[in-house]
Amino acid sequence: MESLETAELDLWDGTRGPGVVLTIACALALEGAYIGCSIAVNGVCLTATSLTATSFTVNCAPETLRVTSLGALRPGEGVNLERGARADARNSGHYVQGHVDGTGSISAFWREGDSLWVRVSADEALLRYIVPKGFVAVDGTSLTVCEVARGAGGVAGSFTLMLIAHTQRHIVLPRKPVGAPVNLEVDVVGKLVERSAGGLAAAVEQLGARLESAVARLEARLTALEARVGAGGPAA
Repeated sequence: MESLETAELDLWDGTRGPGVVLTIACALALEGAYIGCSIAVNGVCLTATSLTATSFTVNCAPETLRVTSLGALRPGEGVNLERGARADARNSGHYVQGHVDGTGSISAFWREGDSLWVRVSADEALLRYIVPKGFVAVDGTSLTVCEVARGAGGVAGSFTLMLIAHTQRHIVLPRKPVGAPVNLEVDVVGKLVERSAGGLAAAVEQLGARLESAVARLEARLTALEARVGAGGPAA
C-alpha cells in the first residue's frame, strides 16, 4: 500500500466533499485495468478511479471503512490484489464477491510440516455461516475451513485454516502479527439458504396460524350446535 489519505473529491452536482483515497503500487493487477474496473484489495471489491504505469487509486466509502480493515493500512504494508474474473474464466475456489461481511483477528499461528495453521477469531454473527470443510475468504483469499470452535473454552469463537507452502508465499496472511485484523467474507450460499429457509419458516408459521384460526371457528360452531340440540332447537 502506497498511501491512504483524505482528499476533497468532486461530486455529481459540481460540489466537493471529503473522501478517503487509497493508492496501491503494483504491477500484475494493472494488466488490462481501466478506470472504472473492479480490483479487490484484501478481499474488498473497489473501483479504480485513476491509473498510472505503477499504481492505481480507489475511493473508500465510509461503510467500507466501517466494515473492513482497510482503514488500518499503513504505507508500505503488503495487500492481496485480485482482478475481477471474466465470465468465461475458470473458478479455482468458491464464489467470492468482494463484499466483506466483517472483520476477524488472527489469534494464533503454528506449523505442521511445511503447512501453516492459522486460527482466526470472529463474532458469532459470522461464525454461524462458517462450517468445517466449507469456504471462507480471508483478506480475499478463498480458503477451506478446518475446524470451527463455538461455545465455551479458550478457543471459542474461532475457526482454523491450513495454508500450504505455495499459498504462504503468495498472500499477506502469514506476514501479519497475531492480533491483526483480517477481512472475512463468508460463503454467500449459506446466507442465501438461510434467507430461503427463513421465508419458508415464515410461510409455515402463517399457515399454522390460519389453521389454528379455522379450527377455533369450527370448534365454536360445534359448541353452538351442541347447545341448540341440547335445548331442543334445530341443529342448523
